Amino acid sequence: MTGALRFTWLDFDAFTTASLYAMLRFRQDVFIVEQQSPYPDLDGLDPACHHLLVSDAQGRLAAYLRACGPDGFNPAFIGRIVVGPDWRGTGLGRRLVQGGLDFMDRAFPGQPIEIGAQHHLVDFYAGFGFIAEGEPYDDGGIQHLTMWRR
Repeated sequence: MTGALRFTWLDFDAFTTASLYAMLRFRQDVFIVEQQSPYPDLDGLDPACHHLLVSDAQGRLAAYLRACGPDGFNPAFIGRIVVGPDWRGTGLGRRLVQGGLDFMDRAFPGQPIEIGAQHHLVDFYAGFGFIAEGEPYDDGGIQHLTMWRR
């Protein structure tokens, strides 16, 4: 895929009904349908998160992630990191993760950041300074590892 991409950060309350529906559908299409991982995507965390939506020139979502600062109970984290099928292999995943990390470093400087990485992406995230900690765990039928960038 080629063309201009638009990177947009939204807080939860800034979503329109249509943009919220598109984001949730995008996550569902990849995580639940494509990856055949029946898990509770609507986990109650979205309202507290900042959302990075990457749209193509036609306004269709190409990639997405959510980022949340520490709240006294949970650490800062980046999650729901997803690149649409048409954009995989283009380098967009790296741009997406770097955009998330840049935001976190500005909004929550010095905070360690946690991700739950699909096992096959551990080396990808290690390239951003994340280090795997603990044992692999099953999340919706897919092996994950907790990783930290401290």
